[in-house]
Amino acid sequence: MTVRFALLGAGRIGKVHAKAVTGNADARLVAVADAFPAAAQAIADAYGCAVRTIDEIEKSKDIDAVVICTPTDTHADLIERFCRAKKAVFCEKPIDLSLARVKQCLAVVKETKGTLMVGFNRRFDPHFAAVRQAIDDGAIGKVEMATITSRDPGAPPADYIKRSGGIFRDMTIHDFDMARFLLGEEPETVMASASVLVDKAIGRLGDFDSVSVILTTKSGRQAVISNSRRATYGYDQRIEVHGSEGLVSAENQRPVSIEVAGAKGYTRPPLHDFFMTRYTDAYAAEIAHFIAALASKKKPKPSGDDGMAALALAEAALKSVAEGRAVKVAEIA
Repeated sequence: MTVRFALLGAGRIGKVHAKAVTGNADARLVAVADAFPAAAQAIADAYGCAVRTIDEIEKSKDIDAVVICTPTDTHADLIERFCRAKKAVFCEKPIDLSLARVKQCLAVVKETKGTLMVGFNRRFDPHFAAVRQAIDDGAIGKVEMATITSRDPGAPPADYIKRSGGIFRDMTIHDFDMARFLLGEEPETVMASASVLVDKAIGRLGDFDSVSVILTTKSGRQAVISNSRRATYGYDQRIEVHGSEGLVSAENQRPVSIEVAGAKGYTRPPLHDFFMTRYTDAYAAEIAHFIAALASKKKPKPSGDDGMAALALAEAALKSVAEGRAVKVAEIA
């Protein structure tokens, strides 16, 4: 079975998904749409697909699935539209910045019996997936604590900050999903702290650039998340899970994994510079999972419900910062 895809959005993340789709032997990129014709044409030229409008893609009989990489405020509308058009949907996170709107959207997905996968790509990183497998294999006993470090090499521009929904909904949301993935239980309580340490302009826009979060489940399992919009040494992505019988961790990755020893000590190459190169394998693996799910007629994961759960944790974190207290997720969801 070859899944015929259309790409909606030809920006930075759209280019990443175009590469993932065209690199899969069971997929074909048929069309691309973007509000900026030149961006769509660049992908069409690179991968030999057609440029079409979203209206044309909706009606196209030679398209089975869409990958939504458009601005966040269009996601929910497009999910509903293409579920009604009976096309499978892969959508970049988040579904929307409003929990109420996400609930409305998921009701339409259910009503239309649509297929929806949300792009939390880090679950598919081979290193992070191996950590989850070690947990499943019982290598560390019962999970007790997880530590997730995620730091970007630099802050995004002000225009991006304005429409991102803030650091918890935009950046930490990946780590909220990873915490759920690793803990094996739903967090019930969120305690968050947030500061502006990197760029005062971010603070003037009402956002933060440095945050720490503690998630606690009903049984007492904990996840500690550390985020920063600045890491002078590269794209910092690490996880560690401590259990009753041991520990499993995934360290930072480098484009080249070597170590040089000399009179001045040991040196290693720099880290990846950002997500486009660090998570290349993860993007390919998540598209492969989506395709396999369509072939087997199974529901892909992460689902729309996973997207909603991560957003609820982001909302709880915002409330925790605003009110200076631990917040029960039940207050939000």
